[in-house]
Amino acid sequence: MTRPGTSASSTSPGRPEAIDDSRVHDVVVVGGGPSGAACAYWLADAGWDVVVVEKKHFPRVKTCGDGLTPRAVRQLNDLGLSGALAGAHRYDGLRACAYGMSLEMPWPDHPSFPSVGYVITRHDLDQIVAERAAKAGAIVWEGAEAIGPILDRATAGHVGGAGTSAEVLPSCAGANVLDRDAGRHHEVRARYTVVADGANSRFGRALGTSRDRDYPLGMALRGYFRSPRHDEPFIESHLDIRDASGTVVPGYGWVFPLGDGRVNAGVGLLSIEGRWKGANTTQLMDAFIDWAPASWGLSKTSLCGPPTGGKLPMGLSVRPRIGPNVLAIGDAAGSINPFNGEGIAYGYETGRLAAACVGRALSGEGVHALVDYESQLQDAYGLYYRMAREFVRLISRPELMKVCVSTGMHSRSIMEWLLRIMANLVRPEEIGPAEAAYRALCTIGRLTPG
Repeated sequence: MTRPGTSASSTSPGRPEAIDDSRVHDVVVVGGGPSGAACAYWLADAGWDVVVVEKKHFPRVKTCGDGLTPRAVRQLNDLGLSGALAGAHRYDGLRACAYGMSLEMPWPDHPSFPSVGYVITRHDLDQIVAERAAKAGAIVWEGAEAIGPILDRATAGHVGGAGTSAEVLPSCAGANVLDRDAGRHHEVRARYTVVADGANSRFGRALGTSRDRDYPLGMALRGYFRSPRHDEPFIESHLDIRDASGTVVPGYGWVFPLGDGRVNAGVGLLSIEGRWKGANTTQLMDAFIDWAPASWGLSKTSLCGPPTGGKLPMGLSVRPRIGPNVLAIGDAAGSINPFNGEGIAYGYETGRLAAACVGRALSGEGVHALVDYESQLQDAYGLYYRMAREFVRLISRPELMKVCVSTGMHSRSIMEWLLRIMANLVRPEEIGPAEAAYRALCTIGRLTPG
């Protein structure tokens, strides 16, 4: 990206001193979560005039497992936030538990990612990243709700090229914004608009995005608990959670130590093709708390507050993702990994990718750079997410889920290469068991229609 010579200025998130409705920014980013804040940082760092509109005030509570994998840690390091992670709880890998067995597996080595993870609440993390974007020069406007797009019919155009879908988003001139603190409406106009308002994406839906219901949908519920094991060096995943009838369901229960006297514990369920649509995550959560190892101390008396949950669009299930001057990123684009339910890393990654493409568009490439964003998404995640969707279809059948998990738990080598694949840490140039297995699956995937 090239520097345009002048940039927006702001030193911290908050409310801009003066709001000028006549100003046309280079970019407006709708949403200040992981994808939006990362996108804003990379744009502002390159000198572009970018404003983020975020309806909440930081710090704010966000439903999440709070676990950062090596992919997320890499992005935060690149944002210059390695020091901020020093106070977070570091963990070394994953402890997988099922059918009375457990395996502790350190993060696999990878040339592009650190072999370490952290657990930090989104309450703290999202403010840190938003402040980083503001320090880079972005205007981060809190308490500003984007209630709808400003449709730009005068400059509406066709988006064509390899990698684009049949449908595209309309041209967008910015966002109609409600200043929730002042109770006033504003028009925030921009040459380009980035949709980053999360899984529900009210703004994206107003533009025309929708979720493909044939793709996996995650449902999750989590709570914070006081625990004597709050500083464990491994996060824990239970692969044999059951519904009220005792049937093993496609998903997992987790316990992520926070290192501050608390753990983040919850359940995630995968639904596809209508299966498990009516499952009650509250009942699953209650059953998991009762069934989890007593040493964690999970109970209603150790619960720090009511559990919260939400739905997670996965596998690039949300489309369209681009228009003549607009694109969608993060959860608003359905970028969550179906293999493991991870969304934070992919928010940071898609935000960074979008920033590079929008910067190129602002530098003169125009719509061709946004078409390239879609192509790069497919190059980075398309085949991998297709394999993940097939994996979800497989484990959505209880009898196959039980066979797969029980077989894997008897073999450390199988579980270690599964961890490498599911965490998207397959090494690009090496051929180990995980790489060989994944490449075989990819070959089959390329040859299979659909």
